[in-house]
Amino acid sequence: MPGENRRPRKKPVRRNKPKKPEDTRVPYVDPETAAAKRKLRGLGHELDPVLAIGKDGVSEGLVAACAAALLTHELIKVRVLAEAPVDRKEVAVELAKQTSSTLAQVLGRTFLLYKRNPKKPRLRLDD
Repeated sequence: MPGENRRPRKKPVRRNKPKKPEDTRVPYVDPETAAAKRKLRGLGHELDPVLAIGKDGVSEGLVAACAAALLTHELIKVRVLAEAPVDRKEVAVELAKQTSSTLAQVLGRTFLLYKRNPKKPRLRLDD
C-alpha cells in the first residue's frame, strides 16, 4: 500500500511568546456623577434583591449583612417590605450612610447601593 514506508508526522513545536503584563486595575470613577449613576441603574436593572428590610427596620445585623454583600458584589439591590416601620427613602439614605456606599436609585420599594471594592473592583463605570 502506498504510504506505508512513511514516517509518522511530527507535530510542529509552537513557541509561545511571553505575554506582556496587562494593567487589570479598574480606573476609579466617581459614582456620584450622573453618567456613573445611569450606568449603575442599568447594571442594577436585572439584579434580584439581596437584602430585605422587614419589621425590625435597620439593625446592626442588617448593616453588617449589607456591608458584606457590598464587599462581595459591589452593587446590590435592597427591598423594603411592606411591614417595615421606616420610610423607603429615609432607610435608603441611612443605610447608604452607615455602609459608606452610594445610593444609585430608589424605585418603588427597592433601592440600589454601590460601593467599590478596594482590592478587586469588578464594575467599570467609565464606559
